[in-house]
Amino acid sequence: MAWIAGLWLVNTALLIIIAVREVRRPAKALTWISVGLVLPIIGFVCYLFVTNPVQMRRDKLVSSHNNPIALPSACGDSAFVIARALQPLSVSGLRTGYVQILTNGMETYGKLLQSIQAAQKTIDLEYYIYRNDHIGKRITDVLIDRALSGVNIRFIRDGWGSRSFPKHAVRRMMEAGIECRTIFPLRFPWVLSNLTYRDHCKIVIVDGKEAFMGGINVGDEYTGMKPDVDFWRDTHMRLTGETADDVKAVFEAHWKMASPDMLHLTRKAKFLPESAQLSDDKAIHPFPSGKTERGYGWEWGSELGTMEGTHMGKASPSKDSHNVYIQIFEGNPGLPTPVIREMHFICLTQATRTIDVTNPYFIPDADIMMAIKTAAARGVRVRLLVPRQVIPKVAGAASRTYYGELVEAGIDVFQYNKGVLHAKVMIIDGEIAEVGSSNYDLRSYRLNYEVCAVMYHSDVARELTEQFERDLAEATPYRLEDHMHRTSSERMLDQAARLLSPLL
Repeated sequence: MAWIAGLWLVNTALLIIIAVREVRRPAKALTWISVGLVLPIIGFVCYLFVTNPVQMRRDKLVSSHNNPIALPSACGDSAFVIARALQPLSVSGLRTGYVQILTNGMETYGKLLQSIQAAQKTIDLEYYIYRNDHIGKRITDVLIDRALSGVNIRFIRDGWGSRSFPKHAVRRMMEAGIECRTIFPLRFPWVLSNLTYRDHCKIVIVDGKEAFMGGINVGDEYTGMKPDVDFWRDTHMRLTGETADDVKAVFEAHWKMASPDMLHLTRKAKFLPESAQLSDDKAIHPFPSGKTERGYGWEWGSELGTMEGTHMGKASPSKDSHNVYIQIFEGNPGLPTPVIREMHFICLTQATRTIDVTNPYFIPDADIMMAIKTAAARGVRVRLLVPRQVIPKVAGAASRTYYGELVEAGIDVFQYNKGVLHAKVMIIDGEIAEVGSSNYDLRSYRLNYEVCAVMYHSDVARELTEQFERDLAEATPYRLEDHMHRTSSERMLDQAARLLSPLL
């Protein structure tokens, strides 16, 4: 029995090491201590395996933040307070730029392909998920065409999110002259130290003056028409002006830390004659010409309208761009300060009238929960829109454990029924709006690279609020009775999932 006592002492010492290392993150420490108790020694090995960020430490993106906040006088007090508080957290402080809100995948891909086709000098892309399906192949074809036309293209993908992107597609891009890199590739030595860290950004910068960012990756599911995936609702943005410089700064920082793809190229790229290049028609339509939604066996969602007999992927009519004040934020797990979490906290605590939040993964820590509840206690109208269908299901189970507490605090919680809700949006007091790639969970706050924008303009906030109201028409209020009437098995599953929330 002496060996059992020895094992217990060794495991206790290892758990103390976890507690000391994670003293600033109690939820994470408790999770790993629980794992260590269930799996002695093995749990500690797993902890070291997935929480040792050896390759990722670097300085925060900062510039001078001493400039005064020069918001228009029409902005309310909360806008001035939030902009001032967020100034030191942002990439380059308060900037100006034009913003175009994009509320579905087809519209986003149409605009994106038009911009890529018009690129003259550079294209920089960074995606968590980049698939080799209809959408992915179409974008890849246009990128190769532009590369062969002399445009300098750099492409970053996440090693985990884009793990299914095939080597032959990467090789084809590299042979055309596209520089390809991977953040945290699933190969030695990166897989041993950074398996749990992810590049969750969705960024494209064209000619250094036009940027796309938000929640939409590259894949057929984001069109809302993939046969085995329900209707998909998402939000993305097109930015122009000086704020694009900040998005590019984020990309440049990630480019330096990404690992070059080491593939043997079988041939050198050659410039194609003009006649062999993609036509404009093929460039701007995400799907092959002549195909309709019936040709693929897909159905258009109401957001996209009925376009039978027309080209798939044709962008909807242009919306007005708004000239707004913007701050860009980068979530960086290599830093002790969780920038995105602090940004969310400041926005929630400084709201004076209304807060509308749309997010697919609502698994907050205690501070974010307290910020939301105290906002409601101050008399702020708070509405939270979350999907009923959450992938993976364990994340949805963890999220449900918070709904009853929120409803009790006077917060209106709605579950979206139409399909997959993937938008990541917050609207404050009808004049401040946040759009980006980050969820309200510990993974986004602590483990992911993220990029978000906070905008100060009533027209942008109104446009996003109108979309929020349209989404509410497809949602059902979550009632306290719903929470109380869960079965015993559902309660146990939800609580177990919440215990694992720091790892989701």
